[in-house]
Amino acid sequence: MTSKSHEPIRARWLRRSSCEGAATAIIALGVAMLMQPFSLTLYGWSFAVILAGTLLFTVATKLPE
Repeated sequence: MTSKSHEPIRARWLRRSSCEGAATAIIALGVAMLMQPFSLTLYGWSFAVILAGTLLFTVATKLPE
């Protein structure tokens, strides 16, 4: 009787669904930073955050299910 609960934590984290969800959240954070009217610093970092999320999403699509 093997159980999936005995898998290492790293293997559970490095699944496509987990990484795609995290990448989508990062992209959404970057878009929110881009559209907020309060801080020029957040606006300045928004492109880098969106780019990082996009790169993570691209890598995540190559991971196993």
